[in-house]
Amino acid sequence: MRIPLYQVDAFTDRPFGGNPAALCPLERWLEDELMQAIAAENNLAETAFFVPAGAQDGGADYALRWFTPALEVDLCGHATLAAAHVIFTRLEPARTQVAFATRSGRLEVARDGDRLALDFPSEPPEPCDGLEAVAAALGARPKELLKSRYGLARFGSEAKVAALKPDFARVKALDLFAVIATAPGAPGSGVDFVSRFFAPKAGIDEDPVTGSSHCALIPYWSKRLGKPKLFARQISPRGGALWCEDRGGRVAIAGQCVEVIEGTISLPDK
Repeated sequence: MRIPLYQVDAFTDRPFGGNPAALCPLERWLEDELMQAIAAENNLAETAFFVPAGAQDGGADYALRWFTPALEVDLCGHATLAAAHVIFTRLEPARTQVAFATRSGRLEVARDGDRLALDFPSEPPEPCDGLEAVAAALGARPKELLKSRYGLARFGSEAKVAALKPDFARVKALDLFAVIATAPGAPGSGVDFVSRFFAPKAGIDEDPVTGSSHCALIPYWSKRLGKPKLFARQISPRGGALWCEDRGGRVAIAGQCVEVIEGTISLPDK
């Protein structure tokens, strides 16, 4: 069995920046155990698999699934962006928009100049308990703690977020799937907000750039800053740039992609 494989760096305009995702276009789904094993072998934050959509997929173009090295997840932004990049550049270059059927519903990606723009659900966070436990896990006390899909810890400055050195065993033990650390961008930087993302429960201590976390970050910072359009940076060691827009019940998350690897996974035929 030979499976095509692309590796794409998402939310960056240069190789070895942003967040790498592995993409496997398929004619039909493989067994779940095999897809999980491939994701573990790739050992990237996400490996995405997609197939031509079926009658059950509500008029989408493709069905899409995402796997970390440890488990299948419900939503992943950077691998969705990367999957669209492969479709637009390799499989169907005449396309300007693609719709995916996923565990999180229909997700669309459209060309936006030299960027690709995700259309994702908005997930405004709400205040929650557990600030002291999060502070102990992150090694610094946030100004406030909120929660939607993930915990969201707001700090007072970009420098405080950059300086965090989490205790990942404590982060994993929290009653949260993952934790976003966020703060306003440094004065004069042109960045509205920054973030980092910690998800040891998913087998990812720190994710380089996280599209799904911006489903909460965009409505939070849009309301706090009083503006619908925002420019964000995820300040992991690899780093990433995201152009964001609050559209009410949806958010737009745009970024660039760079393909760095093309290859084939070779497995014994059964």
